[in-house]
Formats: sequence, C-alpha cells, structure tokens
Amino acid sequence: MGIRDTMKTQSPSAILMWKWMGFVTAIWVQCISGNNYTFANYSQDLKKVMNYDQVQLNTLSVAKDVGKSFGLVAGFCADLLPPWVILLIGSLVGLVGYGTQWLVVSQRIAPPPMWQMAIAMCLGGNSTTWMNTACLLTCLRNFAGSRGTISGLMKGYIGLSTAIFTVLCSSLFTGNSAAFLLLLALLPFAVNATAMVFMRPVPSSTSAKEDKEEQIGFSIVNVIAGALSFYLLAYSIGADLINSYPIANKLYATGLAVFLALPLIVPARLLILERSARFAATNAAESGSPVEENRVPLLKDAQGSQSEAESQAESSTVDTDSGIVSGAVVSHGEVSDTTARKLKLGDDHTAWDAILTFDFWVLFFTFLCGIGTGITVMNNFGQIGQSLGTQDVAIFISFISIFGFYGRIVAGSVSEHYARKLALPRPFWMGLAKLFMIFGYLYMGVGAPGSLYVGSIIVGAAYGVHITITVPTASEMFGLTNFGLMYNILVLNIPLGSFLFSGLLAGFLYDREAAKDSASGPNGFTQLLSTWLQEDTPKTCYGAHCFNLLFTIMAVTCAVGLLLDIFLTLRLRPLYQAIRRKRNAVVRLATNTDGRDLSLQEEVTSKLIADTGQGRHIFAGSCMVKALFYTFRRKRSRTRAI
Repeated sequence: MGIRDTMKTQSPSAILMWKWMGFVTAIWVQCISGNNYTFANYSQDLKKVMNYDQVQLNTLSVAKDVGKSFGLVAGFCADLLPPWVILLIGSLVGLVGYGTQWLVVSQRIAPPPMWQMAIAMCLGGNSTTWMNTACLLTCLRNFAGSRGTISGLMKGYIGLSTAIFTVLCSSLFTGNSAAFLLLLALLPFAVNATAMVFMRPVPSSTSAKEDKEEQIGFSIVNVIAGALSFYLLAYSIGADLINSYPIANKLYATGLAVFLALPLIVPARLLILERSARFAATNAAESGSPVEENRVPLLKDAQGSQSEAESQAESSTVDTDSGIVSGAVVSHGEVSDTTARKLKLGDDHTAWDAILTFDFWVLFFTFLCGIGTGITVMNNFGQIGQSLGTQDVAIFISFISIFGFYGRIVAGSVSEHYARKLALPRPFWMGLAKLFMIFGYLYMGVGAPGSLYVGSIIVGAAYGVHITITVPTASEMFGLTNFGLMYNILVLNIPLGSFLFSGLLAGFLYDREAAKDSASGPNGFTQLLSTWLQEDTPKTCYGAHCFNLLFTIMAVTCAVGLLLDIFLTLRLRPLYQAIRRKRNAVVRLATNTDGRDLSLQEEVTSKLIADTGQGRHIFAGSCMVKALFYTFRRKRSRTRAI
C-alpha cells in the first residue's frame, strides 16, 4: 500500500506512465514465458551429452512439467510480496535452472547425476509460474475495471510465446543448442529487470474519461497482438523458405522485435496527450484566460470525505448461501469470524475461505470440463489424425495454436463489453464455448469429412475462451487481495485434466480399440505369434471407432460443464448487476461534478472502481452526496470571495 499511496501524490502523467509502462513490460514478460515449451529445440543435444536413452530424456521432460505444478508457492508469495520481488525470484530460479542446462550442454561442466538434472529442469519449468503470477495479478489490480480484457491479452501473449521462441531459435541459434539455452537463462532475467522497474501497484482508473482512454489503449494493443499472430503464422507457413536465406532470418527476427515494441505506442500517446493539456493550460494562464483554482484545499476536504467513506463498506454483493444481493453494511475490512459462508461473493476471500464455498468448486469443475477435454485433443491429435488417415497434422496443430490465441483475445474483450453493458456474467461465454465443443467432439467422433479442420479450430478457440474467462470470473467472485494463490489452485486443472482425460481415459480407450483391431484383423495370427515370442509391437488403430467413445464421453462431460455454467451465470447475475450499478454511479458522478473539482471525484471514487469485487465497496449514493456537498460548498466559498 505504500507504493500505491505514493503514486496517488504524483502527477497524472506520472501515474499514466507507470501504469502503461508496467502493462507493456508485463506483455514482454508474457512473451518470454513460453521458454518451458522449447525443450524440443535442445533435447537431442542434451540427450547426446548426457548419454541418455529416450526413457531418461522423457523423465527430464516430466520433471520440467512438475516444476509448473509448484505454482502454488508463487501464488502464496504473490499475495504477500511486491511484484518486483516475485519477478526477481522467477528470474533467479530460471537463471539457475537453464544456466545449469547451458553449462551441461556446452560441456563446461561434467554431466551431473540424473537427480541433479531433474532438479535443474524442475527449476526451469517453475520459473514461469512466478513471472505469470506477478504479471497477471499486478495488471488485474491496476486495471481492475477491465479484468476480462487484461486476462485476454496476458493469456494471448503467453499463447504466442512458443512461436516467438521458435522464430528466435531458427533465426539466431540454428544448430547451436548451447547458445539457445544461454538465451533462455539470460533473456528472461533482462526482461524481468525492466519489468521490476515499471511494474508496480498503481491506482485504477478513477474517472469515465480515464476509463475511456484505457479502452482506446486496449483496442490498440489488441490490433497489434492480432497483427503479431498473423506475422508468426506467416513464418510457420513459410519457415522452410525463410530459413534457406540467412538474411531473411535476421530480418524476420528484427520484424518480431518491432512488433514487440509497438505496444509502447499506448503509453507514449497518453503521455503526449497529458503534456499537451498541461502546455495548453500554461499558455491559457499566461494569456490571462480563466484557469482552474488551486485544488489543494479541496483535495484535503476530499481526503477527509474519503476517510469517512472508507469507514463503511456497502456490501452490495451476493450472499454465498442465498445467492441474493444483500444490503447489509459492515465495517471496512471486517470479515467473517470462522466460516466462508458469512462472506459474500465479491468480498475478499482468502484461499481457504474460497475453497470452502460451493461456488468455488462449481467454477473449478466447469473449468476442468472444458480445459481437461480440450488438452486431451491437443495431446492426442497426432493419433487422432493417424486414425482418420492423416499422417501430417502440423497444419492442425497450427490451427489449434492460432485460434487458441484468438479465443483468448476475443473472449476477454467481448466478455468485458457485455459485462459492462448488460451485466452479463462471464460464465455465459464458457457455456457458449462448451456448446461448440460438444458439436466439435461429436463431429470428430463420427469421422465426418473435414472433421480435423473443424475440430482443431473449435477446440483451439474454446480452449482459449476457458483460459481467459476463468481468471476475471474468479477475481470478481472472491476478490483480488488473495487472488494469487486462488489462481494457481484453479490452473491445477490443466495438469489434472491432462492426467485424467488424456493420460488415463484416452490411452486406455485407444489401446482397447487397437487391441480389438489386432485380434480381429488379418494380422491377428501375427499379433498372437509376436505375443508368444514376447515381442513388443506398437498398437495402432485405424478408423473413426478408435476415438468415438472418447469423444462421446468428452461431449457428455462438456454437457455437464454447460449445466454448471448455466447455474453459475444465473447465480452471479446479481453480483454483475451490482458491479454495473457501481460503474454507472461513477459515470454519473463524473457528469454531475464540476470539472474544476475533478480531483474530488478522483479521490472519492478511486476505491469504488479499484476495489470493485474486493470487498471494500464504497456506497455509490454516499459518494455522490458527499461529492455534490463539497462541490456546493466550494462554489459558495468562491461566491463569498467575489
């Protein structure tokens, strides 16, 4: 809170600079957060240096993924420590993890034992959880009124990070795995060092004008992100041609750097607008035109008003038992004594309070239904394509990645728009995505013509929608104060869903169908003979029946998730209506308050927007009455002075 209080005393241009520069550096951090997906770029050299077999190499890959499961530690620390500390920890963890791998691959040290390499891989995989948590949590708090848009952009750039590293590896480090590992160790450290300077808690937008400027800025960044996705898609399509010309490689990498720098347009634009307004005001003062009076006394009055307002917090939120809007007024910062049932949706919950609520588990399981089935298709698309007679599935993997990006970006912006305009709860969009997933799974299950194209597009987009929507939904339900740990609990659904649906269900059903084909096909005698000879022959299944039952089960799972989404949408409707009323109250306050008393509006309403959904809601009517009272008193004092 100390930094946030300090920021309130700075000029508007300084606040804009810190907020948007922090957002841009967070984008850069997300762009390099895909380093743990680049194992294939150096795994063969690591295998050769360590003299590993494939089983040992796969063990290291598993250790890398296990590191991401320790994100709960990052989430717990993010609720207690400032962002720069979280980024520093992530940088150091990644430096040790990837630095050790660089020392091994470059043969600067002797190959260490297997368990030591596993620890290094685990540290490398864990480093991204610190960076992701710091960026997402800080940006959600700084732009609390645009949580959907923030979530979409952050998750969207993470989705592009693997493609970004692919371009860097192909353009700059072809055939040099050691140099690439050195990049993985040092580049995140350098980017995080920049983010540590600019990414800090900043007050959220406190006026309708500032909120409008934020939406313009987000629109610009969305356009840049979309253009970057097409740029990376063009590289993936023409990679062979581009890689055949070293100059083209370097130029493409340079173009990538330009795209990553383009979001700086937004803070630069806002800073120029602010400086231009100041320059115009200075010229008006020098020419003798009427100018605004000194607002310092009014600020003092406003601070007194804010102190009075902060002594009460109107709980216009949803009771977690009854699901209705409550009008009870509680003291600021007061929480329930022992059980989470006394808290209300929209209040600040601890992670323990949240997981004791029925609503948390509804959100958890509907997220699992969408994410678990989606990642199963991604993990098994090679075998799905093979069973339907397609050997090369690279184009479909690209479709999943690209449309996953668009699903994240579009879901964030669209859900934000309708939450503001119609108070439409965000789980509605998860339910809509599941409808498409049900159709896609059934279509792929029967092996219909073009099913791989339809399935890859639908699954990619719907997966992206779930990744984006869950983040702001959880923050609006349980607050942002302790959101770091809750977020990392929710994303445990990704490895859990992969294990349940892909590791257990898909593998079992595929092997069963393959065994049936082997026993009943023309090569049944050969299969029997190889069994007698104890020969291990791979099981392969061909035809739509190979995954038909799996797709049917996943469609039913999504149908269950759809029912949960409908329930959650109806249950959260009062909460979103309350949030919308608060936002509209701020707009009315901005309209009714004299422009010369803008600082009063900013002081009185800062908590109203910044803490919406965090349990410290300032009663909108009280804010308006106090603001109008001080405005009227100010005008009376001016009349007496005249």
